[in-house]
Amino acid sequence: SGQVRGLCGTFNGDQRDEFTTPEGDVEPSVAAFANAFRAAGACPALGPGIPDPCDGFPGSRERAEAACAVLMGPAFQ
Repeated sequence: SGQVRGLCGTFNGDQRDEFTTPEGDVEPSVAAFANAFRAAGACPALGPGIPDPCDGFPGSRERAEAACAVLMGPAFQ
């Protein structure tokens, strides 16, 4: 706790600084934060909207919803 920083956040209990970039800036949006870690030329920059991961993996939505149903079920309440 308090010793990490990156795409997984800061893990310091303060959600206001979760989107801290490698330069130390705090970005207001997910897209701007993710783009700060993007390797130039490795992948396209994210736009302002968050893409639906199921759009890129047809058939995955059903498997994801089944897995989430377990996590949202009585065993984890």
